[in-house]
Amino acid sequence: MANRLTKIVTRTGDDGTTGLADGSRLPKSAPCIETLGEVDELNSVIGLLLTESLPAPLRACLEGVQHDLFDLGGELSVPGHTIMREAHCARLDQAIDAFNASLPPLKDFILPGGGRPAAVAHVARTVCRRAERALVALHNTTPQPSIMIQYLNRLSDLLFVVARVLNAESGGGDVLWQQGKNRLP
Repeated sequence: MANRLTKIVTRTGDDGTTGLADGSRLPKSAPCIETLGEVDELNSVIGLLLTESLPAPLRACLEGVQHDLFDLGGELSVPGHTIMREAHCARLDQAIDAFNASLPPLKDFILPGGGRPAAVAHVARTVCRRAERALVALHNTTPQPSIMIQYLNRLSDLLFVVARVLNAESGGGDVLWQQGKNRLP
């Protein structure tokens, strides 16, 4: 890898194409490249979340997620190469259960917000949903392993729980939706 990245400006993308890890080239507007970009953006937002003060278990979990997202991107960039496994989703399921155990049950919808770390987690959650939609759209034209879709779906659930944990830790709690709050007479 070190030899591959010694030259950052290659000009090979100047024609509107980009290379996959298997050496093939696709238009930058191709669904696969769009999906890779969404996953990259998600990883970047999680990186932003990791700049916040986070409890150690949340930090460790999210650092692991960043590696998983690189695995997912690797699988997208090498068609036919399998990296993602059921264990990736199982790890998220366990984290969701563990982090959610200390939270009060939800009785209302919550608004994205609260403290800054929770708000960043909500942004990560919405970017995750967009990446999931891009992957589903890609899957509809070029079938992808279903585990990748399951992983992103589960990750958005985890990020929702992470936002709730961060708001609880800050002492502010969830920001509850008040139906019709601004309804005009």
